[in-house]
Amino acid sequence: MNDNDAVQTGQGKRASGILLHPTSLPGRYGIGDLGDAAYSFADFLAGSGVGIWQVLPLGPPGFGNSPYQSYSSMAGNPLLISPDALAMEGLLAAEDLAAAPVLDQDRVDYDTAAAVKWGLLRKASANFMAGEPGPLRSEFAGFCEREKGWLDAFAEFAALKELNGGVGWTGWSAYSGAEPGELLTQKFVQFLFFRQWEALRKYCNTIGIRIMGDLPIFVAHDSADVWANPALFDLDGGGLPKTVAGVPPDYFSETGQRWGNPLYRWDVMEETGYRWWIERMRASLRQADLVRLDHFRGFEKFYEIPGGAVNALKGRWVEGPGDRFFAAMAKALGGLPFIAEDLGLITPEVLALRERWQLPGMRVLQFAFVNESADDPFKPHNFVRNCVVYTGTHDNDTTLGWFRDTDSKSTTRTREEAEAERRRALAYLDSDGSEIHWDFIRAAVSSVADTAIFPLQDVLGLGSEARMNVPARAANNWRWRFREEMLEPGVGRRLLELNRLYGRAPERLQ
Repeated sequence: MNDNDAVQTGQGKRASGILLHPTSLPGRYGIGDLGDAAYSFADFLAGSGVGIWQVLPLGPPGFGNSPYQSYSSMAGNPLLISPDALAMEGLLAAEDLAAAPVLDQDRVDYDTAAAVKWGLLRKASANFMAGEPGPLRSEFAGFCEREKGWLDAFAEFAALKELNGGVGWTGWSAYSGAEPGELLTQKFVQFLFFRQWEALRKYCNTIGIRIMGDLPIFVAHDSADVWANPALFDLDGGGLPKTVAGVPPDYFSETGQRWGNPLYRWDVMEETGYRWWIERMRASLRQADLVRLDHFRGFEKFYEIPGGAVNALKGRWVEGPGDRFFAAMAKALGGLPFIAEDLGLITPEVLALRERWQLPGMRVLQFAFVNESADDPFKPHNFVRNCVVYTGTHDNDTTLGWFRDTDSKSTTRTREEAEAERRRALAYLDSDGSEIHWDFIRAAVSSVADTAIFPLQDVLGLGSEARMNVPARAANNWRWRFREEMLEPGVGRRLLELNRLYGRAPERLQ
């Protein structure tokens, strides 16, 4: 790694970040979006001395509304488009917004939000198509040309999925016949998403905030990626996965996790020079300043589960692409501005792969108190500079919920084990437990790790009711939202004080 790579990843510069997916932002349309609330949150970060906004994958969510089961690894989520911003550009009328119902502001209501927002998006698209040629028309044409490598296939996939009643592509009765107008609408909606996202990212960068994206290692079977590129995936003659991804039994599940994503034909990927992966990573880096590689472990060895298996008990570990893959990425991208999600069953070979490419790994404080070992890598005194420490992730309970153990069924630990972990945490942090979330944040911020990140739920001191995801639970995930009044000034001042104290605030705020 050269000096330019270090600048790309931010290594050597202490910073803190907050994890918040845009769906959790406040607003009236049943789901957070890229409107005024997103800019207000960016201002809150900047004023608190926070330098990184971490988001989850930004694609259109599929099964279970999961951002990790997207209909496309390169498209954007239409539900994140701000209708208010469209009205400001004249693509919607004030009466269009007034007619839209005020939806649930405490939890994401995916189905109702989709119905309301798609109605507005189709109206905006129709207004655009009926309008006079102008700068926006040429901007849209440029977008279609620049992104045609994935956009044409995605628009056709989305249109055909709509034509076939929303079922997965292997169940389609019609594989052609998408209306040209619908194809154009799908492309225009993507144009709107990326136009709003790029404007938000540019604003964040101007006030000193970097965006950290998230790139899932696997893609959903019901996606434009698999539908348009079946030869790259381990499928049978009918297009169904012969093998699927997951992980063996672990902290979260006694039967493992059967994710269901089709596995790659890595031999075919290598024959093409990893072209699909290179384009995917380039697309991710157009959306973010640095990117978390989800399930980094799978690049060294991945867990292969028979396609017909109901759980992950009968899987096996298979050799991944390893160094050949990262050599191709480094050559094509000119550097590797990535963070390795190296959690779970990690072997010396996985750590060696990460070290060879000098990628920062992850440390999660909630895992630091599972045992009494002083050598535990999750304990702050064992951190290295080139890592990212989290109080918890989107898959964990909130820190307060973890401490209270109100959601113990989401892990395999017993009540006795939970109590032992609490005792170890209190002793290690010299805490009385009254503000355990701030004790965790202070431990992260004060550590030697170059980057410290915490979910907004931990900053706000929320319990299990604010949890984002429970692994292995198929429904009722990804729904948490906060209200604007929760970001009261005292929270920002407290964060700023910690960031100043431990050298993570930008120079202008020191």
